[in-house]
Amino acid sequence: MLKHKFLGRQTSLPLLLTISLTTLLVSPSLAQTTPVPTPSSAPLQLDLLAKPKDYVITASTINLERLTTPSLWWAKENSENKLLDNWIAYPALGKEPARADLIVNQQIWSLLDYLERYDFVNRLGGVARKDGYNVRVFNYQQELLATYTCNFNTSPALCNIQMNAQNKLGLLRSL
Repeated sequence: MLKHKFLGRQTSLPLLLTISLTTLLVSPSLAQTTPVPTPSSAPLQLDLLAKPKDYVITASTINLERLTTPSLWWAKENSENKLLDNWIAYPALGKEPARADLIVNQQIWSLLDYLERYDFVNRLGGVARKDGYNVRVFNYQQELLATYTCNFNTSPALCNIQMNAQNKLGLLRSL
């Protein structure tokens, strides 16, 4: 095991990385003065994948007249083809902001460690944020795995990532 001399003590590298990552992941949320809204509590509507309504966009929705937002097709085809299986994007409705519910392949998701999952949520959340969408990540069992939620009333938008508690167990495995 790698050891590092820190203030005259032998400290393991995994412990230092865990402390550093915890500080990075927790500290920004403590310093927030403008709140980020909580993720939507609306249920995932998997039936819309087979029979999309006019107001939603899925991975199989094609608009011949203009680009459709959020633009997640490139992310799906580019690097997330095996992990990102489908999505349902809902426009803003009343007080409910626009959101994209991503559906991932559970087998691939379970192979990723915490940091790889966090990176996935951060990258696709950033793509959706550009179009004014919040993101929730689900599997086909309709389990909420992660969220990427933004306060779009600030400039730049203030965003927060939440990962399902079980996903943090993979953090120690990866170190």
